[in-house]
Amino acid sequence: MNYKETLQWMFAQLPMFQRVGESAFKKDLTNTHAFSKQLGFPEKKFKSIHVGGTNGKGSTSHMLASILQEAGHKVGLYTSPHLKNFTERIRINGKEIPKRAVTAFINKNKAFLETHQLSFFEMTVGMAFDYFANEKVDIAIIEVGLGGRLDSTNIITPEVSVITNIGYDHMQFLGNTLPEIAGEKAGIIKEGIPVIIGEFQEEVAKVFLSKALAMNTTILFASDDHTSYKTDLLGDYQKSNTKTAVAGIRKLTGFEISEKNIVDGLQNVVKNTHLKGRWQILQQKPTVICDTAHNKEGLQIALNQLKNQKFEHLHIVLGVVSDKKTEDIFPLFPEEAIYYFCKPNIPRGLSEVVLQKQAATFGLQGNTFLSVKKALSNALKSANQQDIIYVGGSTFVVAEIV
Repeated sequence: MNYKETLQWMFAQLPMFQRVGESAFKKDLTNTHAFSKQLGFPEKKFKSIHVGGTNGKGSTSHMLASILQEAGHKVGLYTSPHLKNFTERIRINGKEIPKRAVTAFINKNKAFLETHQLSFFEMTVGMAFDYFANEKVDIAIIEVGLGGRLDSTNIITPEVSVITNIGYDHMQFLGNTLPEIAGEKAGIIKEGIPVIIGEFQEEVAKVFLSKALAMNTTILFASDDHTSYKTDLLGDYQKSNTKTAVAGIRKLTGFEISEKNIVDGLQNVVKNTHLKGRWQILQQKPTVICDTAHNKEGLQIALNQLKNQKFEHLHIVLGVVSDKKTEDIFPLFPEEAIYYFCKPNIPRGLSEVVLQKQAATFGLQGNTFLSVKKALSNALKSANQQDIIYVGGSTFVVAEIV
């Protein structure tokens, strides 16, 4: 198979949760352990930092990678989902895995993958670990895909475990209360491995403290640090992520990292890692801002920041996935904005017509469009130079325009 055929095979035969939802989710690590054995336990051949949480784990992962790159280390970075290209998920010092490496890996292991019916995420994690081991990275930043305890990445024994925060997301898998969700996220805490919790939240702090005690390890809440760190990543929510990343770096032993490396790393995240979609300004006059915030907690911060911007009119290009509880997020959106409802181009996307009807019950008015690009194009035609156009609601909406 060539690269295009390889991706088609991965996406079509072995669906990924981000595209199709619940049917792709597996509550078991048996396949991951079996694949690791087949590959010669690649995760044991490099050091790592494990990053979980509800919001901010992607940004925090990129910050950690950027700081370590500034210190001169060869740094692997595994994140999900990708925005434009599958290869974005697996990088070394900001450079994406070559397409030929993706094809070679799948062709080599195709028989095993078919026999054991591995999920898209399981095979992708194996690919990342194998690539990092073969390329002999000094350390890899591994972002949890979903949850923690039963996530495929959770076969690693990291140098530091990081959990950014806890919010209501993926409740069909992780639980209906914050403590239940925290319990699943806390599953990445390992025996004797230091733990960083990004934000102190009264409702879930006991869950993490109890887990750390049971695992005989130290725990630190990064939000206790009142230092302000600057970063090139825009968005008010990055203030918390910078503290989390710095706390993770300070707990890391065996690596030479100076204060200058930390400062430079935080200010060169985009340059070093090529992160996109976090309060990214695509153009001016009118200002077009896109952001991947998609759950209640993330959207609340992003929309509060949006309301504080200066503009004449506000236009919002909005799309979500079908399992999103819109009744939880619609109250956050301003009624005075002009809406452009659309469906992200994935099977899991919610129909723009359904989205429009649901939004109308919360006083949000606008027209429907057959694609994200058409919605944005119409917003650009309607907006004047003093207006702001916000594009968001889903990672997959942002992916279509960055």
